[in-house]
Amino acid sequence: MTRRCELTGVGPMVGHNVSHSNIKTKRRFLPALAETSLQSDALGMSFRLRITNAALRTLDFRGGLDGFMLKAKDEVLSAKALKIKKQIKAKLASQAAA
Repeated sequence: MTRRCELTGVGPMVGHNVSHSNIKTKRRFLPALAETSLQSDALGMSFRLRITNAALRTLDFRGGLDGFMLKAKDEVLSAKALKIKKQIKAKLASQAAA
């Protein structure tokens, strides 16, 4: 299982531990991932995704999963999130046509 956010694409970063004597050793900074259940208002379904805590705050700011997905770029979304985005767009298009 990869350590990558399914909505924002944030992954591990690399850096250094720096000791008191200024010796640098490589380390990895892992993202704070949480397995969350997110509700889609348009679809009336909930989805379980591994997302960062920062992405969870962004979801609240943009008005939930639907608002976030409509503004998200396809390059950063996971395959699972892309399927959800396609379903939301189709459902909103069908509601607008009716």
